[in-house]
Amino acid sequence: MKFLEDPMQTIGAGFALAVVLIVVFLGMSGIGAGEVDWVGMIMRWVHFLAGITWIGLLYFFNLVNAAFLKSLDGPTKNIVIPKLMPLALNWFRHGATVTVLAGIGLYGYLYAKGGTGAMALGIGGLLGIIMMANVHAIIWPNQKKIIAAVTAAAQGTPAPAEMAAWGKTALYASRVNVMLSIPMLFFMGAGSHFK
Repeated sequence: MKFLEDPMQTIGAGFALAVVLIVVFLGMSGIGAGEVDWVGMIMRWVHFLAGITWIGLLYFFNLVNAAFLKSLDGPTKNIVIPKLMPLALNWFRHGATVTVLAGIGLYGYLYAKGGTGAMALGIGGLLGIIMMANVHAIIWPNQKKIIAAVTAAAQGTPAPAEMAAWGKTALYASRVNVMLSIPMLFFMGAGSHFK
């Protein structure tokens, strides 16, 4: 099971399994492939997958990572932060972008088809856009400065005095996103239930 050793191969296997299960489902249900709204379904699927990646990392950063990093001493942080945070924040910011772009596309698609719950989805979408703006305008720029400063500190350069303020700014923006994610997820999920 070599594919389980590489996360990208595991994700590829997940997509392959999804295709097989979709074919099996269509065969068992008697639904013809031409009867399925493939565009809407694929857009929603991409939106969900990216959203789970984004919000999962948001919760990881706030519920696990922040306390973990506080428990580390300086030399250990100098090793952990440069190795963990760039990769995690890369998935985080790109997950945010894909989620919002797929959501906007899906909203437009559903609206054009006369889908119900547009106002609820709009509220959830607006909260998601605010959260993505926090990621790209506040969280990532401050984290990028922290990563650079910690990397330099590992080479002997003293940490800048502003580093604590960068961390607090990024933390507060991230906590705002956790707070906003709760009503955002409600309105995104509730849209189809308001008829």
